[in-house]
Amino acid sequence: MENNYIFDSEGLSEEALRRKHKLENDPSCRTDHMKYMEGQEQIKSDIREKVMAHFNSYDASAYTAKDVSRALQQATIGVEEFKALLSPAAEPFLEQMAERARVETRKHFGNTVYLFTPLYIANYCENYCVYCGFNCYNKIRRMKLNMEQIEHEMKVIADSGMEEILILTGESKAMSDVRYIGEACKLARKYFRMVGVEIYPVNVEDYRYLHECGVDYVTVFQETYDSDKYETLHLAGHKRVWPYRFEAQERALMGGMRGVAGSALLGLSDFRKDALATALHMYYLQRKYPQAEISLSCPRLRPIVNNDKIDPLDVREKQLCQVLCAYRLFLPFAGITVSSRESKSFRDGIVKIAATKISAGVSTGIGDHESKYTGKENAEEGDEQFEIADSRSFETMYKDMSDEGLQPVLNDYLYV
Repeated sequence: MENNYIFDSEGLSEEALRRKHKLENDPSCRTDHMKYMEGQEQIKSDIREKVMAHFNSYDASAYTAKDVSRALQQATIGVEEFKALLSPAAEPFLEQMAERARVETRKHFGNTVYLFTPLYIANYCENYCVYCGFNCYNKIRRMKLNMEQIEHEMKVIADSGMEEILILTGESKAMSDVRYIGEACKLARKYFRMVGVEIYPVNVEDYRYLHECGVDYVTVFQETYDSDKYETLHLAGHKRVWPYRFEAQERALMGGMRGVAGSALLGLSDFRKDALATALHMYYLQRKYPQAEISLSCPRLRPIVNNDKIDPLDVREKQLCQVLCAYRLFLPFAGITVSSRESKSFRDGIVKIAATKISAGVSTGIGDHESKYTGKENAEEGDEQFEIADSRSFETMYKDMSDEGLQPVLNDYLYV
């Protein structure tokens, strides 16, 4: 196999250090985060305006126990009821919310839980996002898998029995262009029944091309819907443009994708407001594109290389459970994914209540599935994006879910 990883230098050049220092300390040297860059497609849509109107006016502290009780008495949870269920006043009602969420989940999804695994094929990145392990100023081992290596990783994963894969890259168009990603997706179709991508946002035609290469769905994390906070966390690169990222899921649907998923990264800003915006974003997409399959995720910040450079806001497991129960009651038909960022105990519990999809056999490194799945060491590996909390294999996860009385599902689509 071709050796195409590199080690970052022991330190940044003086010029790079100066640039990094200016980005961190002089906002005037940063580009306008609300202005589209050259080549970024602008679409006509009112979804962002609708979501942000609610986000900007939402005061979670204004809701009372009476508001929460009234919301739980409603047969259908609307936007105002959802706001109450996200508020601090709803925390004492968590048991009631969980029981109703459990009933809703079983009504629409039975006792099924979908399993998938992510495959990182490159960790090069051109963005400076201060909280991310892949950011361009971090000293990590970079790697980009070639097609032979990608196919080998896919075969190892498929041999375990997995039928759905999520392909991820760092956000570098130079090192991981759309054609490279498309070729990887074509390979994935040889081994998997469901293929998703979690890559940098692209234009409609690029999403259409990826769909033609076999991609079923697209996941994009907005990170935070607080545009002012977003500006302080994304200091350079194409990811800096907040509105272009916001509209990624809609461009994907315009490009023919069957489904989209999204979320904020809870802990970067006010998690209640970010949870509200996440759900409303998916809600308005569903109303505008009723044929689309809409999913939500619920990632929290995990330890990274330079976690000490930010001040993450603590989101406790109880609060995360509240968010997921509120999601289920507001969006009863939506898929909800819980990643390996969360603990085994939390994931085992939440799939009985609100979540419908869970990752297994997870690695956020590059080129290390063979060592993870077979125990065979691979010298050609790139560093991981963040630490995971639940490292169970696919076989273990499948057995654990079955033992809990759930029905693990690997794929429920028939292609004709």
